[in-house]
Amino acid sequence: MASFANNPFFARSTLPYQLPPFADITDEHYRPAFLEGMTEQLAEIAEITGTADAPTLENTLVALERSGQTLARVAEVFFNKSSSDSSDFTTALEEELAPLLAAHADAIRLDPALYARIATLHEQRSSLNLDAESLYLIERYFTEFTLAGAALSDDDKQSLRDFNARLSTLTTRFEKNLLADTNDLALVVADVAELDGLSIGEISAAAEAATERGLVGKYLISLVLPTSHPYLASLTNRGVRERLLAASRARGIRSDAAGAANDNRPLVIEITHLRAQRARLLGFDCHAAYVTADETAKTPGAVWDLLSRLAPAAARNAGVEQADLQAVIDAEGGGFQLAAWDWAFYTEKVRRAKYDVDTTAMRPYFELESVLTNGVFYAANQLYGLTFTARPDLIGWHPESRVFEVATETGASVGLYIGDFYTRDSKRGGAWMNALVSQSTLLDTDTTVVCNNLNVSKPAAGQPTLLTYDQVTTLFHEFGHALHGLLARATYPKFSGTNVYRDFVEFPSQVNEMWMLWREVLTNYARHYETGAAMPQQLVDRIQASSAFNEGFLTSEYLAAALLDQAWHRIDADTTVTDVPSFEADALASVALDNPVVPTRYSSTYFAHTFSGGYDAGYYSYIWSEVLDADTVEWFKDNGGLTRANGERFRDRLLGVGGTMDPLDAYRNWRGRDAELQPLLDRRGLN
Repeated sequence: MASFANNPFFARSTLPYQLPPFADITDEHYRPAFLEGMTEQLAEIAEITGTADAPTLENTLVALERSGQTLARVAEVFFNKSSSDSSDFTTALEEELAPLLAAHADAIRLDPALYARIATLHEQRSSLNLDAESLYLIERYFTEFTLAGAALSDDDKQSLRDFNARLSTLTTRFEKNLLADTNDLALVVADVAELDGLSIGEISAAAEAATERGLVGKYLISLVLPTSHPYLASLTNRGVRERLLAASRARGIRSDAAGAANDNRPLVIEITHLRAQRARLLGFDCHAAYVTADETAKTPGAVWDLLSRLAPAAARNAGVEQADLQAVIDAEGGGFQLAAWDWAFYTEKVRRAKYDVDTTAMRPYFELESVLTNGVFYAANQLYGLTFTARPDLIGWHPESRVFEVATETGASVGLYIGDFYTRDSKRGGAWMNALVSQSTLLDTDTTVVCNNLNVSKPAAGQPTLLTYDQVTTLFHEFGHALHGLLARATYPKFSGTNVYRDFVEFPSQVNEMWMLWREVLTNYARHYETGAAMPQQLVDRIQASSAFNEGFLTSEYLAAALLDQAWHRIDADTTVTDVPSFEADALASVALDNPVVPTRYSSTYFAHTFSGGYDAGYYSYIWSEVLDADTVEWFKDNGGLTRANGERFRDRLLGVGGTMDPLDAYRNWRGRDAELQPLLDRRGLN
């Protein structure tokens, strides 16, 4: 057992920017730090509630904001590791910790003495002569504690604790099952001829992945989190495409001996039922009502109105696209009806025919290092004056994680950015951003450490990492989250970085996608990895001309998932679902998004966003935020685009405020008005 004296989590890191000392952290450090961190924080809360002094901002909320620093340090490192580099140890510890951490959170949020002090401050707030951020801190704590059940009776609080503990266990198990099944169902191919259509780099990555599993001489295609897979656009062998999509859709739903241990159907049923019961206990009709009450949407009705307004046009457009694809199949004498595993492959054929755009031919221009340095970093430099310098002397959590120092154009320190871009069996699917050190003036932390995780297949040694068009988009997107974490400035930890409403948090990341195809950015990074030649301008023009192409499919698959998430979380506490596939089919049919050729982006049993990722009843957030995003793109186009002046205005009034004010107020302060829906409708062809 590691002693307290040598446990690196029991003191602030002395490394630059308080970077966690990954070289010193071992498995034996985590559990003691979690247990001691929880004990420490409860003692700090007891000091707050034990004082006879009347509640003040300083002795109540400031003290609360200062509490739990040991717990925060270990949690930020552990949960990043368990997501990006898991092991049997981290999986077991995460399952052990889930109910303990849920109980710990409840011990704070349901503390009647603490809630009474917060309520008193809330009643007196107008007479306290506080700055705007401090007033907002009082409002947020009062709202969150109230919604969390702080005003319930003792008996109801115990029921709530039971719900929360059980849910924490179930959602942790869901993620564990999904990772295990994703690895188990990875497609093994024996004959390289079956991989016709893939690039040399993709084939070498598949060979490398197979070798790492001891399958020498074979090829392994790892699954990605969404239903669709990037290789479906390239594989010429229809049978292999079918097998790949079938593997993706089988995750979490197999009942045979091979997959029964990872069957997520019982978990989906129990999770949604418990969430509905908890919502009723808290005074809401359903879980979706509970969630949206503290989001910018406010009600599930507002969410449903937007999604259901967009769905018919999306389904109609997808139908038109489907007919176009079938026409190509028929013209080639294919002799079969378009299936879901054919969509991406024939979409690329139609894209080439209609727009003379071949996204697979773009890959030589999307070499990872150039995209990162000359694209992502370059755009941030042009907008915000940021510079990024590699720090190979600083160690991340995995040998493939790379550390960059971030500074302003005057040399002032901003923080560290860590990129971990390659897929591995120990990393969960998808792409995400985490903060390892968050900025807070109160805690004397003026700089930050943020990280991005992607899942790009790693080629064999000596081969370039060539990204797909979608992977480039993902990198720009996730870096938008990283910028939000780097640039936000707050007094209180509660408002640091991306700590904003869930249905606003995707807005900065979606806006950052804009720069991927911005002419001066694209010409700076999209260069052929062998010749250095810039991507031909005519190809750039054709890409932009085809930007709305296939939006019927893309919007339909997204809306299907968002509406499915809402359907699961609009059920009431008296409703018990017994058959997951039937519920899913009925939910999609009710909104006419049950086209078998256009499967939902995530089926329930591998819908990590909603059953383990914190987006429960909140997957609508992407298109909700995209209303703001599309409106923002119009502003940049109308005001000169990629300029330092525009970047500073966006930073000062939006990114820089973090969670210190209502995000829609921040948007109005920047834009001068509320966002309009029309730019989104135009972008997605939904007029």
